[in-house]
Amino acid sequence: MQMELTPPAPRSKAGFLEELRAFSDFGKPTHEESRAFGRGMVPVFFNEFWTSRQRAGHSIHEISYRACYKPQLPAFFLTRLTRPGDLVYDPFMGRGTTLVEARLHGCRVAGNDANPLATALVAPRLDPPPMREIAARIASVDLSVGEEADPELLVFFAPETLREITAWRAYFRRRLADGTFDRTDAWIRMVACNRLTGHSPGFFSVYTLPPNQATSVTAQRRINEKRNQTPGYRDTRAILLKKSAQLLRDPLPAGYATGDSLLLADTADDTPRVPSGSVKLVVTSPPFLDTVDYIGDNRLRTWFCELTPDPGRIWMSRSVGEWTARMRAVFAELHRVLRPDGHIAFEVGEVRKGSLALENEVVAAGAAAGLEPVCILINSQSFTKTANCWGVANNENGTNSNRITIFRKADS
Repeated sequence: MQMELTPPAPRSKAGFLEELRAFSDFGKPTHEESRAFGRGMVPVFFNEFWTSRQRAGHSIHEISYRACYKPQLPAFFLTRLTRPGDLVYDPFMGRGTTLVEARLHGCRVAGNDANPLATALVAPRLDPPPMREIAARIASVDLSVGEEADPELLVFFAPETLREITAWRAYFRRRLADGTFDRTDAWIRMVACNRLTGHSPGFFSVYTLPPNQATSVTAQRRINEKRNQTPGYRDTRAILLKKSAQLLRDPLPAGYATGDSLLLADTADDTPRVPSGSVKLVVTSPPFLDTVDYIGDNRLRTWFCELTPDPGRIWMSRSVGEWTARMRAVFAELHRVLRPDGHIAFEVGEVRKGSLALENEVVAAGAAAGLEPVCILINSQSFTKTANCWGVANNENGTNSNRITIFRKADS
């Protein structure tokens, strides 16, 4: 899939709003309302602004991470608010959807996430090795001798599979220790930690939860008993090779892997290494309010990569007041790094069955930091994959809309 690298010149505020009003690419007219904030009114646009189809983006996006959005979301703003060479930033980069999509559009990228796992997931996909090198490396590693592992992991993996998993883990550790860990190793480790657990034979594990959410040992025992299943052997080499080929299925644009990427593991309210006034576009989604356990859900991945996230640095706000206070600090930092002509697209999902309009809190927090709210864009979807996986009725308990507040600097 060849991505567009020459988007039109970024729109003015008036031009951007008029385009949203006229948008009907999926056959439905945009519905517009207004909400009062302080002394002003902010337009709110409702429509399906990008496709709800799964895997509609470039294949290199296709790894799972908890609460990630589709690549069509950042693409919508990249094509309208940036040009090739602009710096695009995501302070909560997660699996790196914004950064990968920005690179596909020819932009420079910077990303941050307090969870060090994010860098392990993002960096290899910004600088992928050739498939022939991946295949040769996968074939060359000795998997005959693994390490001791917690026997409780046998609830997920057959003994032979667990031996191979620990052999890969030991191999990466040795390569890091002797300074020979390279981009091919980084790629294979990234793919491996995304194949650890899931609900098909394409994963190392027996049938379990979707790969973006690790279950507990106790819960997995219940799953095994209910399904009358026992972990069977999985050929880790074959799985890694197949998934690598899938990720690299679509061709990458010329120059995709050129240029340095700034990847940080700071907290989003304190990123001094991002230069002031350097960022043309921010597209991000902050940690959900009292919903997602980013450490627990990734426990097997961080074990495999031998990473130790700091719980004190990974936010999980229990109240709207606590969440909003953190966002005010984030917006103050984003105001610092944003160019005078820059924009922020700040996404929050639907929470508490739609009873809490979290985008209203976002507008207030951004305005308090000196940012001008341009509009709120609500992208409505006909279904969500997560809701369907859990048997949740759509429009009831699942996240079924993206709510994005667009800001610019108030003096721009």
